[in-house]
Amino acid sequence: MTDPGRLTHFTSEVLTFTVQDSGPVDGPVVIALHGFPQTSSSWAAVTPLLTAAGYRVLAPDQRGYSAGARPLGVRSYGMTSLVNDVLALADAAGAERFHVLGHDWGAAVAWTLAGRHPERVASLSAVSVPHPAALQRALLGRQALRSWYMGFFQLPAVPERLLRARGGALARRLLGGTRMPDLDAAVRLLSNPATARPMLNWYRAIRLRGQLTAGRVRVPTLFVWSDRDSAIGRQAAELAGDFVCAPYRFEVLTGASHWIPEERPAELAALVLEQLGAHPLG
Repeated sequence: MTDPGRLTHFTSEVLTFTVQDSGPVDGPVVIALHGFPQTSSSWAAVTPLLTAAGYRVLAPDQRGYSAGARPLGVRSYGMTSLVNDVLALADAAGAERFHVLGHDWGAAVAWTLAGRHPERVASLSAVSVPHPAALQRALLGRQALRSWYMGFFQLPAVPERLLRARGGALARRLLGGTRMPDLDAAVRLLSNPATARPMLNWYRAIRLRGQLTAGRVRVPTLFVWSDRDSAIGRQAAELAGDFVCAPYRFEVLTGASHWIPEERPAELAALVLEQLGAHPLG
């Protein structure tokens, strides 16, 4: 039986999303956004550390990942829709203002949300992926080599076929080299036709006008990056602060891979709790 006030689902643009709702229902809200190719379960080790401090953590399965929110068209993954999904969740929880925490693509959405709707966001904690403008600037240099897969994913249908071939062997090889935790779960997502196309549409939507236009961020921001990240290089990470016009903190986790929430949950949670405590909702 669901506790009164506890969310299991919410709607946005007629789509139905699943959400993990943890912690006191009257606590300050933290919306935790997962990345690719993962689900809300990527926050499983971080969430208890935040809820123990009195925060209510809402971790949705984002567009393309929730079974009731898998539109097939690329335009359905425009950044405005992705941001509106988060605002719909906040509204469903009765949170006029909230903290946002995001990893990987979830970080890209979080940066954009904070840039476009500062009146709703008390603080931003971004993990692994920098401000979209910082990434675009870095792509003019060596970052392009790290981001080769973004071009590959633009191809229609071909990536889906290759990623599910031979039981997901290619997906396993590519992700295994990044030290990804719970590799089997990610391979299942990329091998399943019902989820693979919607997930890859996040990348295909990059070519939409304004998709990577987040604006300067004017809310307190924490950015956590790791120096063994195979997807994001140091240049992109260090450029992120150029696009923040508010208190900004950049932290580097030495020796960690791209998958910080699972690999270093205690260190990440400690940094996030310091950020939340320094910038309360009030």
